[in-house]
Order: sequence, then structure tokens, then C-alpha cells
Amino acid sequence: MLAFLVLSGALSEAALRGIRVERRLPAEIFARRPARVALEIHNAQRRVAAFAIVVEDRVAEPGHGERVAGRCVALRVGPGGSEMRSYAFEARARGPLAFQGFVVSTRFPFGLFSKSLLIEAPDQALAYPAILRIASAADDVRDAAAGARPVPRDGAGDAVDGLRDFAAGDPARRIHWRASSRARRLLVRRRVGDEQRELLIALELAGHESREVFERRVVRAASEVVAGLDAGRRVALRAGPTQLEAGSGPRQRARLLAFLARVEPSPPGAAA
Repeated sequence: MLAFLVLSGALSEAALRGIRVERRLPAEIFARRPARVALEIHNAQRRVAAFAIVVEDRVAEPGHGERVAGRCVALRVGPGGSEMRSYAFEARARGPLAFQGFVVSTRFPFGLFSKSLLIEAPDQALAYPAILRIASAADDVRDAAAGARPVPRDGAGDAVDGLRDFAAGDPARRIHWRASSRARRLLVRRRVGDEQRELLIALELAGHESREVFERRVVRAASEVVAGLDAGRRVALRAGPTQLEAGSGPRQRARLLAFLARVEPSPPGAAA
């Protein structure tokens, strides 16, 4: 029996020796929405395969402490090989995420004992606020279906009524290069209806009855941002004294959502 226990321990140690794990985070993580996190499990040993490998990823969230983010299982990782696995991760709240590392364990070969290995792999991510479906996001589609002339996605009408400063998300074809050269800054052609295509979202940072009320308004603001950008509008955001200028496209989406992921209410007693 003693030899049996020694053999079990030796084989478990051999299974964990040379194990290395790499984490691949998704481009976007939203609170209360599952996102796939990929793990690549490597076996650096040249002659020995690793069996029954369980990888547990750990994450720390503000206000929730450290917890298990997800688990993956690889039945066999060949010598010098690797296996791709993934798990569904759901952030509990908006804000920064600090992935800590992995706890790698195995019960190979007899399932009587569990050997574990701690691998430090710090990684940072940001959980955007939860997103709700906004009915007004489909206004352009309904207008077009009713026979109205749809407004172009990159701006508004065809008639040019002046110039304005370039903003993030403006297509390059609207840049007026000659005027930009004279002004020594990028200028774009302003078309009729540009103002109607811009959406300003205001978020009050003071005067909230509770933290829950503020969080609901942040969720609403983030939902309006996503709906407006998806509808082809140029979206701007104002939160207290901070104003983020209007823009469109993936960069503007990431910029506004990142701001809303970190925004905090004003201290109690501040003017609304």
C-alpha cells in the first residue's frame, strides 16, 4: 500500500511538471454578460504526457474580492504539445478586473489524491457596464421601411454647409485637405443634418438617492452609447464637468464605454 501511494504521488508530480498556461481575454467584457476566456495549456516536457489537467483561473473584482473566474479540463496534453480550452466568465459589476493566476491540479493516475500547482499570471481587463436593449436604436430602420429616404451612415445629407474640426470616427473621405493645410489642423466637410445625427448623452454625477440609482443610470447611459453608435450616429458624452466630444466607430465606442466603466458619483452634498 505504501508503494502504491508513492507511485501515485510520483505520477501526479510528473503530470504537472512542465505545465504552462496562457490566458487570452476577449476584446470586450460587459458586466452580467458571459464572455469566453481562452486558455492555452502547454506541456514543456519532451517525453512525458500530462493527463487529467484541471486549470482554475482566479480574478479579483472591486467590492467582490478574489474568486474563481472559471475552470477548464484537458484530459491529455502530449509531450511538447498544447491544448486550447475556454470558459465562460461573467463579471459581477463594471470596473477594473485583476486576473491573478492559475491553480493547476490533477488526480492522475488513481483519483485518490489531488496534486496542485500555483502559476502566477497577472492580467488586467476592464468590465464595461451592462447593456440594455434601447428601442430607439432602430428609428432609422423604421423610417426607411416606411418609405422615408434613409440618412447616410457616415454623416447626414449630401449638401455641404461648411467645415468643422475632425473628430474621432469621421471618415477620411470627408477631410478637406486644402483647408486643413492652411489651418494646420484637420478639417472635415460639415453636411446638412450633421447636428441631427449627433447624440449627446448626459450623466449626472450628483444628487442620487443611492448607489443603486447611480448604477442604473450608468447602465442606461452605456446602453444609449451602444445603441447610438450602432445606429450610425456620432455620440458625445457629458458627465459632470467632463465632456467627451462626439465621434463614431470602434474607437469612440471603446473610449466612451471605458469612461463609463470607471466613472464614480460625486460626494454626498455636491450640487446636482
